[in-house]
Amino acid sequence: MDGLTVVILTAGEGKRMRSRQPKVLHTMCGRPLLAYPLRIARTVADRIVVVLGPNGEEVAQAAGPDVRTVAQRERLGTAHAVLQARPECGNGRVLVLPGDMPLLRGETIEALLEQHARSGAAATVLTAVVPAPHGYGRVLRQRGRVTGIVEERDATDAEKKIAEINTAVGCFEGGDLWAALEKVRPQNDQGEYYLTDVIGILARAGKRVDAVTVPDPSDALGVNDRRQLATVAAIQRQRVLDRLMEGGVTVIDPATTYVDDTVTIGADTVLQPHVMLQGKTVIGSDCMIGLGSHVSGCQLGDHVRLHPYCVLTDSVIEDHAELGPFCHLRPQAHIGPKAKIGNFVEVKKSRIGRGSKAPHLAYIGDATVGEDVNVGAGTITCNYDGEKKHPTAIGDRVFVGTNSTLVAPVTIGEGAYVGAGSVVTHDVPPGALALGRAHQVVKEGWATKRAAARRAATKPADKPAE
Repeated sequence: MDGLTVVILTAGEGKRMRSRQPKVLHTMCGRPLLAYPLRIARTVADRIVVVLGPNGEEVAQAAGPDVRTVAQRERLGTAHAVLQARPECGNGRVLVLPGDMPLLRGETIEALLEQHARSGAAATVLTAVVPAPHGYGRVLRQRGRVTGIVEERDATDAEKKIAEINTAVGCFEGGDLWAALEKVRPQNDQGEYYLTDVIGILARAGKRVDAVTVPDPSDALGVNDRRQLATVAAIQRQRVLDRLMEGGVTVIDPATTYVDDTVTIGADTVLQPHVMLQGKTVIGSDCMIGLGSHVSGCQLGDHVRLHPYCVLTDSVIEDHAELGPFCHLRPQAHIGPKAKIGNFVEVKKSRIGRGSKAPHLAYIGDATVGEDVNVGAGTITCNYDGEKKHPTAIGDRVFVGTNSTLVAPVTIGEGAYVGAGSVVTHDVPPGALALGRAHQVVKEGWATKRAAARRAATKPADKPAE
């Protein structure tokens, strides 16, 4: 079994996250941390092995069915973790990636693999040169050649001044790796089996060890606590926005715009300040996403206009639709082309047809609305009877007057009118007029008499004569 195996290490305890959730499942820009090394691995590997810690079932499930998993029952160090993957790796090359380094770029790994193949080295490590190397393992060299890696805890004062650090990423020839791992001993401050000791073992055996220095040191940032998670997330968000802007998207204020790594946006779309786009959202070209809008898991066509402060979740909006301001689309809303959903309108699990409009103050739930329908202000589809949800069907070219209540299940036929203020409890035939109001009664002088009676009741009593 040859070819390249990528081994992803996820067995670390992650105590500093202060979380019941495994560290690699914490999300960054819409993806769990684990998804980032997996994305790279899937582009270069013949097989992928994820090393799990105790109780790693959640991580295994998140990794996916195409990934092999092995368990590190005891956390005895990174060398011990890689050794657990040996039965799944064969004798081919092995690329080791940490599961908590989400900023690593695919092109950097490709450069590492190319250098390793070209040089014939037994191991090629990825390093970074940083101004503040405290806390990292230092790369030791003699006459330019890598001779070892020493961890911060075990480094001498002179070694601590070295600015070149180990990133925990390395490519190894399988036979050399497994032989060296058998020689690793826990002779360090932590009492652990360090993978970094393999580099010194290979160098002392006369094997060639190469290094590739990452062009951007931020690529090597890892996540050990929530502050570091916030730091790397900010860098990734900027990368996402840079990629979008390079592709023709206008971002008015990148500092206040949050776009997940999972979002796709077409050219000539404009994102106004304080916009948040999450999940597998797809936005077409020439759209306007208004100030403060929050869109999650939605598909927007071309030329869609979101006015300020729209909230959209798991919905579809077709070309030239116009929404907001202050509208709310709940899951399974489908807004047809050239439709308009306006101020303080909520739509849930409903389909709104082409050219239809609900301009203000309405609730449309579990409904099918045809084309060119007018839904007047204050209209409510009463879809819930306390136990079950019921559908409302509104045909093409229906006019629903202001402040109407449609009690489901009910059907309004094509071309029908519903008078303002009506409570509709029965189906309305096509072309009909439905009026469901109480009969108006006017009592002349009633308000005047009531006001006089109230004044009389509050008048102070006369004082008795002295």
